Amino acid sequence: MLKNRFIKQLSSSFLDLLPILAVVLIFQVLVIRQPMPDAAQLVAGTVLVVLGLTLFVQGLELSLFPIGEAMAYAFARKGSLSWLLAFAFCLGFGTTIAEPGLAAVTKEAAAIASKGNIIAQTLAAQERYALDLRVTVALSVGLAILIGVIRIIRGWSLHYLMLGGYCCVVAITPFAPADIIGIAFDAGGVTTSTITVPLVTALGVGLATAIKGRNPVTDGFGVVAFAALMPVIFVLVFGIIR
Repeated sequence: MLKNRFIKQLSSSFLDLLPILAVVLIFQVLVIRQPMPDAAQLVAGTVLVVLGLTLFVQGLELSLFPIGEAMAYAFARKGSLSWLLAFAFCLGFGTTIAEPGLAAVTKEAAAIASKGNIIAQTLAAQERYALDLRVTVALSVGLAILIGVIRIIRGWSLHYLMLGGYCCVVAITPFAPADIIGIAFDAGGVTTSTITVPLVTALGVGLATAIKGRNPVTDGFGVVAFAALMPVIFVLVFGIIR
């Protein structure tokens, strides 16, 4: 059964990547009109991407989603709000710190900041700046997940919270340094990536399922929206304070 699921997922992953491959090939042949630089490497890379995507999705289905839902359900059944909120914050912080995309973006931002004389042109200064950015974003996501959990418990409306959050972004942006604004808005997208989204989504759905009167469809989703919004606010403030 597991073998059949793997083969089915392998086929699904290939079909998901097929439009991307088609776009690349069409533009290469019809627009650029040049042969592929290394066709063998392209084929090998595509195979590895399909295999990696398949294994990643299988891992989500077998471990991350069940773990997130089970822990949320267990905390809700136990009735310990403080531990649930602590778990939500730690989950948001831990998954964000582990995001490879965030590490790459903060490292690049530190290198650009060093070249632009925003920070000292030393490796130590770059590492410190990148670490400060990562911790700032991780703290913001931890707080975002905590707020998302409280929203599910209390039954608050999502669109009012999101509207208020983006009003804060609009209000803060004019006071932030120009060099941090782009990084701040990108930070929200980087955090909602491969590790954070599956666990956070599973947490929200599991919690909404466990709480009487909550609908997993309308209440369980939306937590990731806070994880995309809060880093923008935190990084803008980081740029103002720094």
